[in-house]
Amino acid sequence: MRNLVTFIICIGFASAGFSQDVNKTLEEFGKALKDPKAPYGHNKETGKYYNIRGFKMYCEVYGKGEPLLIIHGNGGSINNFTFQIPYFAEKYKVIIADSRAQGRSYDTGDSLTYEMMADDYATLLDSLKTDSAYVIGWSDGGINGLLLAMRHPEKVKKLAVTGANLVPDTTAVPQQIWDMVIPDYNSLKSNTNKNPIEKNRYKLYRLLVEQPHISLESLHTIQCPTLVIGGDHDVIKEEHTMLIYKNIPRAYLWILPASGHSTPIFYHEDFNKVVDRFFIYPYRIITGEERFN
Repeated sequence: MRNLVTFIICIGFASAGFSQDVNKTLEEFGKALKDPKAPYGHNKETGKYYNIRGFKMYCEVYGKGEPLLIIHGNGGSINNFTFQIPYFAEKYKVIIADSRAQGRSYDTGDSLTYEMMADDYATLLDSLKTDSAYVIGWSDGGINGLLLAMRHPEKVKKLAVTGANLVPDTTAVPQQIWDMVIPDYNSLKSNTNKNPIEKNRYKLYRLLVEQPHISLESLHTIQCPTLVIGGDHDVIKEEHTMLIYKNIPRAYLWILPASGHSTPIFYHEDFNKVVDRFFIYPYRIITGEERFN
């Protein structure tokens, strides 16, 4: 999983067998990445570096309205949300950054934890003079979102996470996925003469293989309404996603049928609309009850 694109390819089979539109979506995604009118991740007009806790964090801001922080996954970057940025920028102030040691946010340190990154995002919001924000997190970004809500509850109004996990083992991720990841991890680990690029890759692989370690008890402390999302053929086991949902006090669950890990890409239209509705409405009538409070 050198980057999110590799990750998508690795798990594309999870949705390819169920959707005839996978190739069409990937083609559409590829075109969007090359669109000169939407230079997400390298926009000179809005891109800016912030001194965040010992490194320079690259961030772009789009639109006006209520703040919305979007967090990418392992080895990813801002442009992974090419389908989300223009949609949400129509009504939100979209804050989107490259996480520590990823994208343009270069970090020379040897250590990397999800807790560090959650604290980075809290500091970024402070730097942007933003008291609190809605938050979307995908994969590792979902883990960061959960930790942000636990460590900095005042920063998160509502949280939507897709493809997050609590532990780095087969209770959360199937063995076949580990079989794909571990050989590369061991190869990088055994290389004692790593150049800067390989050193950074090893840091990201190590994060993926050795972390996170989030207890069910800590999920109970999350105060904000949380939408927990997963694909029914996600690389995160469905029962693990259910476990996260069941242990957050004000949680809501959305499992996408015939979907793999890449819900914001393969199901971007539904993803955007449902998450937007979750953020906007103070309640929703479901079986006679007021929800989304």
